[in-house]
Parts: sequence; C-alpha cells; structure tokens
Amino acid sequence: MTPPVPGDPCLAPMVHLPIPGRQKVRVVEVMATGTNGGAQEHVFNLVNRLDLGFYDVSIVSLSPGSAVRKLQRHGFEVTVIDEPDDVIATATLAAHLADARPDVVHNHMYRAEVVGTKAAIALGTAGHRRPWVISTVHSSRVRSCEDQEQLRRLTPSMDRLVVVSNAIDRKVVEEGRLGAERVLIYNGVDLERYDHQEPCCTLRDEYAMEPDAGIVGVVGRLELEKGHPTLLEAWPMVLERVPGAYLLIVGEGSRQDLLRQIAREQGIERHVIFTGRRDDIPAVTAALDVAVLPSYREAQGLTILEAMAMSRPVVASNVGGIPEMVQDGVTGLLVPPHDPPALAAAIARLLTNHQLADMLARAGHDLVHDRFCIQIMVNAVQALYDDGARAVRPREVSAAAG
Repeated sequence: MTPPVPGDPCLAPMVHLPIPGRQKVRVVEVMATGTNGGAQEHVFNLVNRLDLGFYDVSIVSLSPGSAVRKLQRHGFEVTVIDEPDDVIATATLAAHLADARPDVVHNHMYRAEVVGTKAAIALGTAGHRRPWVISTVHSSRVRSCEDQEQLRRLTPSMDRLVVVSNAIDRKVVEEGRLGAERVLIYNGVDLERYDHQEPCCTLRDEYAMEPDAGIVGVVGRLELEKGHPTLLEAWPMVLERVPGAYLLIVGEGSRQDLLRQIAREQGIERHVIFTGRRDDIPAVTAALDVAVLPSYREAQGLTILEAMAMSRPVVASNVGGIPEMVQDGVTGLLVPPHDPPALAAAIARLLTNHQLADMLARAGHDLVHDRFCIQIMVNAVQALYDDGARAVRPREVSAAAG
C-alpha cells in the first residue's frame, strides 16, 4: 500500500504541484450521517484546515444532525439529502454533483461510500465529467455479507481508498476490497485546540465531586462497541484501591439507560457521572487524571490521541488501531478488551503511581506532536485532492479545446 505522504511534521506548509486550470480545486465531502461521531469530527477538522485559497469545498450529508449544524455554524455550505432510499439518494446526489462539477468527491463512512461512488459513476454514464473518488474507511465495524459484497463491487470504481490505521487496512484486505489504491492517513489532533487547553475549572462543582478525588473519564458515543459495560464492571474494583474516585462518562447514545442500570446494580451511582453531550470536550479532557478508552473494537481512537496531546495518561483496549498509538508502558497502558480486572488494575495503577502517570503522559504528548498532529493529516489529504484534480482536468481541457 502507499505510505503516508511525507512532510515536516506539523510545521512545513503544503507545497502544491502544478494543476491544470486556474480555478480552485473543487471538492465535495460526502458524510453518511450528520450526527456526532469520529468521522464527522474528522470532516470538521479537515475542512477547517484546508487551504481555502486553493480549494473550494462543500459538504453533503445523507442525514441531518448536530454535526451538520456545527459545520453550518462555522460557515460551511452543507446540503442535506435526507432520503433513506439509496436509489433516490444516489440520483439526488448525482444531480447535485452535476451542478457543483467537483474535481474530487470524498466519501466518509459506509453509506457515503455507496451513494457517493454510485453518484460519480452515474455522472460519467450521463456524459458529465466523472469526478475523482476518494473513500475513507473510518470504522472497524464488521458489515453484513451483503454490504461487503456491495463494497467489493464498488471499490474498483474508487480512485483511492484511505484507511486510518494499519488495522483498518488489514480489515479492508480481508473483506476483499481490491481494485483501488490504498493510502494510510492517520487521523490527526488539532494541537492549537488541545495543546494549551486549560482544564474545566467548574467540573467538580457541576457534579458535586470532592475537591481532591481522582477523576477518570471516557469520551465517546454510548454504543456497545465502546466498551462502557466493561468499564462499569471494573469501577467497583477501582474504588477498592482508590476510594472516592469518580468516573465521568461523556457522550450520548442508545445505551445510556442500560449503562445507568449497570451502575445502579453495581452500587456505584454516586461515583459514576453521566455528563451527556458536552460542548467543551477539550476542557473536560484536560481535567481528567486518567483518560480511558475501553473499546471492543476501534479504527484508531481519536479521543485517546486528544488526551495524549494534553499530557493526560491513558488506559486503552489493545484492539484495532489503538496499539499503533499506545505502546504499553511507554505512551500509555494497554489492557485486553472485556477484562474488568485488568482494566481496573491499570486505572488504579495510574491513579496511585504519579511518577509512572507523568512519564507516560509526557511520552504520549511527544508522540502526538511528532506523528499525529492534524497538519500531517491535512497535507496528506490535500495531496490526494491535487492528484485528483490533475487526473480529471486534462480530460476537461482537452474536451474544451476540441
């Protein structure tokens, strides 16, 4: 597979090679859903960092939601195609693309891969210029056999397949997705947002926490794959070793009621706080003594990278792309998934061994700054957009000359 685009980490500006035509490179980002999630946060971070003097970017979402509203508040053009039928959604997107005439269509998440790629194919079939198609695989989810077959059929019509970790690359290969060049581009952390973030000074007062109690937190959707049940099962064992510690569960999702029930059954409600959605995630993360990601599967684990950027010691499951960021005993602690005793022991270890916690936090901070800053990611994506414009524009110029 193609390695990441090289560059001076976090510092060097993007150097654009010549592209035919004088107009900006036109890019349409296609999101499968407009709700909150890692892929939507990736799109937000990406479009906020693109060189808008060089790129004309717009966004299509295949459903409404809070991520759409966030993008719109920040001044980005977002078209919502709220149509559950893929055939109708594809036709609607194809008509939109015919008007927008993008050089590149960049799909994010499964349904966007399907609808976005079919819409690009439809443009070519109808005699329009076919845009270059990039699809980013953000999720480690195991799709149904029917979904996998559809992706296998469509992948040869994609020009680049972006994977966010080596674990996702292996998954793509195992699914038989051949015919498109694969490119590894890790998600990056916005260091301007996370590096010098002050902790949320009101957090303890908001949730009536004791002044000196340790705070452990997990940030993520309240869905099964994020591993919250294992963390709740581990929490009584943490309290045995560190009485008075608090667990913050930050986020929304379909499992909230079930997770609250588990906390009640464990008798730990007083020391487990469900914050719901927070709009100050960086400040909340900065206030944690330990950041945890107990996932059962994970493409990469951006919330752990964000905690590491703020020098927070981390404990995470040894699954998916997480070991590509967290080296056990060096930049954090890794534990097996579905293992409450191991998870509890690692959390308690960092809450009580401050020297170890500080050492891991410093190493994690340095790793993010060296390898996972957002500009590395953005430059790599921009290089793909430039490749796409060079690939499609010569045909446009030749047709105009004829």
